[in-house]
Amino acid sequence: MLIILAFIILFHVAAAILLFVATIHNAWWVVTQAGREVIYADLWYSCNSTCFPVENSHTVDAAYLQTIQATMILATILCCVSFFVFLLQLFKLQQGERFLFTAIIQLLAALCVMIAASVYTAQKNSFHLANLREGTYGSSYILAWISFPMTLMSGLMYLVLRKRK
Repeated sequence: MLIILAFIILFHVAAAILLFVATIHNAWWVVTQAGREVIYADLWYSCNSTCFPVENSHTVDAAYLQTIQATMILATILCCVSFFVFLLQLFKLQQGERFLFTAIIQLLAALCVMIAASVYTAQKNSFHLANLREGTYGSSYILAWISFPMTLMSGLMYLVLRKRK
């Protein structure tokens, strides 16, 4: 039982780390132009040797970008909260009860990640400048998609898990 508990905790921590890196790191979109520096664009900044904010990120035209920002931050917060709720429930639940509250919070985190990555996939051209549209998805985007099944599986594990002695 101790090995399963350690695996679940490590799996949850790994998912949280992936969410933090995907939200913070500036590589959602990578633009390589011939003879110029590589430009990395994330949810807040576009960077080559210097960083500058995403243009018009505060306008109605960038509502999709604001949705992505909000849901990725919310997913990261929910993932951390569900970990602390799990630790609390680990000591407070009666024997045989399920970790339902932890599972619900973790499944909500998975839903937020899926929404953010899906909206970014569908609407990336609506908030990137014309010179940044010819690029490829970056490592943070890939990490966001990897963190989705990890948080989903983590939430499902909590749903099935019962407290034992």
